[in-house]
Amino acid sequence: MNVTGIVFANDASLGSLTNSRTMASLPYGGRYRLIDFHLSNMVAAGVRHVGIVSRHNYQSLINHIGSGEEWGLELEEGGLEFLTPYALSATDIYRGKLDALSNVAEFFRNIPDDGYVIMADSSVLCNIDFTDLLESHIASGKDITVVTKDGIADGKKVLDLALKLDKKGEIVDIAVDYVADASYQASMDIFVLGVSFLRNKIREFIARNLFHMDRDLVLGLWQKGQLSINVYPFRGVALYNDTVEEYFHNSLALIDKEVRDDLFDHNHSVFTRVRDRVPSYYGENCQVDNSIVADGCILEGEVKNSVLFRDVQIREGAEVENCVIMNDSVVGEGAQLRYVILDKDVTVRAGAQLIGSAKNPIILTRGESV
Repeated sequence: MNVTGIVFANDASLGSLTNSRTMASLPYGGRYRLIDFHLSNMVAAGVRHVGIVSRHNYQSLINHIGSGEEWGLELEEGGLEFLTPYALSATDIYRGKLDALSNVAEFFRNIPDDGYVIMADSSVLCNIDFTDLLESHIASGKDITVVTKDGIADGKKVLDLALKLDKKGEIVDIAVDYVADASYQASMDIFVLGVSFLRNKIREFIARNLFHMDRDLVLGLWQKGQLSINVYPFRGVALYNDTVEEYFHNSLALIDKEVRDDLFDHNHSVFTRVRDRVPSYYGENCQVDNSIVADGCILEGEVKNSVLFRDVQIREGAEVENCVIMNDSVVGEGAQLRYVILDKDVTVRAGAQLIGSAKNPIILTRGESV
C-alpha cells in the first residue's frame, strides 16, 4: 500500500516564541520539537515518503531535521522533502492548505493514483497509531477521514473545525472557527484522503478561488451532500498548542507520568535529533522536585515543577518554579523565577525576580539578558 505523509509546519504565531521559527520547530519536553511527534507517528506506520510544508522561518526546522536520519527517512525510497510553496512566489500570503498544496504540485507527481495521503498539523501533539487510522479510513469507504478528540470543546476555545455527532456516530453539524460547546468534538487537524481525490479537489477548488481545507472542502462539500466523512475518535492524550497559555500548560503537563507515558510509550517511541551531552550535575545544595531535567545541566539552586532543556545552569540560591527553560540558558545566583518561559541562550542575572502567572507566563526571547 502506498501512503504519503504531509506535515504542515504551521506558521501560526505564539508571539516571540515563533517570531523566528515555525510551530513545528518549537522546543518541547526538554529535548524534542513539536514536529518530532508526527514524524515518529508516520514512520511507525511505515510511511516513508513525507513532505513538510512551511511558509517561512524554516531554517531552524531544517537544522533540526537535517536529512531525516533519526527517523530513518534518509535511506528509504521517497524519503523526506521540505516543501516551501512560497519560496519563489510573488506573494507569501498564506490562503489555506489547499493553496499551499497547489503550489507544491510537483510533490504529488510520482505518487500513484491509488495511494493515500495522511495530512497532519504539527501544533497538536499526540502518539497515534496511523496504521489503525488508515485501516479505519479504507474500511469506511468514505472520501475523507477526520481525526477528532472529545473533551476539547468547552464553550471557550475557538476550534478550527468542530463536528457534532448523533448517538449512531453520524455527523449532524460541522462548524469552522467556532466556539463550540462540549457536545462537539474537535478536529485534531489530521486527515486521510485518497491521492486521486485530493489531486482532483485541489485543482477544482483553486480554479474556483477556494483555498481552505476546513471551510471549503470539508464543510462546504458536506453541506452540499458531496462529501462522505469518516470520523476517527482519538482516545489518547492530545495537546493543542494554539496559544502561549496552552503551550506553557502542555509543557508542564509532561511532568505528569500518565501524560508522559501516553505521549512517548503508548503506541511507539518518539524520535528526535541526537545531541549527546554529559550527564547533568547536581550540586551539594541543590533541590529538584517534580521536574524534567535534560542532560548537560548544572543545578546548584532549587527547581520545582519545571522543565529544563539541555545545558541549562541554575546557580546557587536561585529558585525556579513552574518554569520552562530552554537550551543554554543561565539563571544567576539568588534569582527567583515563577511562571516563566526562557527561550534559548537567555541569561537571568543574579538577584533578578521574574513572576508571571499560569495564564500569562513571562517570556524572555532568545539571547536576551535581564
